[in-house]
Amino acid sequence: MGTFRNVNAPLITVPTAALFSLYTDNYTLAEKAIATDTAAVMSNGLDVFNVAGGPIVILDLISVCVTANDATASTQQWRADGTDGAATTFTGATATLASAAAGTIVATLFTAASTAPAIYTAGVGISRAATTAAGMIVPAGVIDLVIGVGSTTGTWRHYMRYRPLVRGITVTALF
Repeated sequence: MGTFRNVNAPLITVPTAALFSLYTDNYTLAEKAIATDTAAVMSNGLDVFNVAGGPIVILDLISVCVTANDATASTQQWRADGTDGAATTFTGATATLASAAAGTIVATLFTAASTAPAIYTAGVGISRAATTAAGMIVPAGVIDLVIGVGSTTGTWRHYMRYRPLVRGITVTALF
């Protein structure tokens, strides 16, 4: 049992199990972050994250170039392929990633489903637009890449900050 005293109220005794439940509920519904373990060449349909147990709200979705691209004019979009429903592209396409140097950042700014991710070549960037109050809701299933023109030659690592909408949701990186 935990005992708490408020000088303006009577003594309150709360069962320890209730305190633990409150803590775990807050933890399981708290904002979380995940990254791929390794960098990989981006190819069309590459599965990046798996969402299980229910929908999430993606707050930030960022790709960082680890080894430089060649002159292939690849473009990048993100798609949610839910366990229910059809695969849906939820961003616009970036400008070309041709000759992207190591350290280039591609950041998804969730202002609309058709908004293209921004490319930052100086190694720093804005992850969210000032007008963005929320993120992108995606269902349980796979979050993958839509790469136009051709696969990148450089390797990229991907990062996601998200909030689960119910308890029991897990998100795993697929490489």
